[in-house]
Amino acid sequence: MRVLVDTSVWSLAFRRKSSDLSDSERSIVRELSELIQESRVVMIGPIRQEILSGISSIKQFEKLRTKLRAFIDFPLNPVDYEKASEFFNICRKKGVQGSHIDFLICSAAFNNELSIFTIDKDFEKFSESLDIELHKVRKFIA
Repeated sequence: MRVLVDTSVWSLAFRRKSSDLSDSERSIVRELSELIQESRVVMIGPIRQEILSGISSIKQFEKLRTKLRAFIDFPLNPVDYEKASEFFNICRKKGVQGSHIDFLICSAAFNNELSIFTIDKDFEKFSESLDIELHKVRKFIA
């Protein structure tokens, strides 16, 4: 199954030094690396925008943009936006809040049979009300 990697995972991989990561964070970064090697990673424009937003150094911005260009944006369609609105409304009725981009991620994953790789706990709440699959870090034997 292809995997839609959320901003939270990309940020962990790109913005933190490996030596500053906990063991669990290292396993998340290793999982991302494995998914990339397996050509299973999917990118969407809104995630690309989130990753690149807030970088004050032009040099760092360009370096990160170049790295991300290795990943073609998965196309979003009107039905993805409609389903995102539906998901927002479903969760809101149950008292679960989320950003429009988070629900667009859920929608794109749902409509295209993708799992979502995230460390954002909001997605666990979403998955209680929505038919989305969250990617789990696999155990690797060292």
